[in-house]
Amino acid sequence: MEVVVKARNLSLTEALESYAREKVERVTRFFDEEKSAARAEVELIHERNKSHSEPEVVEATLFVGGVVLKAGEASQDMYASIDGMGDKLERQVKRYRSKQIERWQGTRGKGAAVEVEPEPFVVEEADDIEPRIVKTKQFQMKPMSPEEAVLQMELLDHDFFVFTNAETDSVCVVYRRRDGDYGLIEPS
Repeated sequence: MEVVVKARNLSLTEALESYAREKVERVTRFFDEEKSAARAEVELIHERNKSHSEPEVVEATLFVGGVVLKAGEASQDMYASIDGMGDKLERQVKRYRSKQIERWQGTRGKGAAVEVEPEPFVVEEADDIEPRIVKTKQFQMKPMSPEEAVLQMELLDHDFFVFTNAETDSVCVVYRRRDGDYGLIEPS
């Protein structure tokens, strides 16, 4: 597995890099050889804002066979954050594998895509409300069925998912409704 470790607002030591790499590579045991050629990106971040009670943040993104799995953790200690991220990533991979097994047994549709993650913006005062775009993401959308998009959305634990509908070749959105069911938004 190719693992890229980056650092923001801190110097990346060899010990930190190897520890993060080791935690991410642990999940390769859940995949066969072809999937073990997956790619992972790990970002170690030190939040400089003193108002953050947990300034050591680790975010990992795992790209496996067209599926994206994400895990993140924040704490007072970078090594503890890496441990927490590793545990979360392992849970995500186990959930993905169990859904794959269900799908192979004919109970689910096939799914693979790249995610869109909404980023909230902070409103400071009611008088100064000016919405702003705080993060932009670009990704490839592989054609899939709405059922596959729902599976991918569940794997990422998001409330919505943007995808290209394989049947209509149009960009659509699936979302989780308050009643627990799902909705589909299609262009007319």
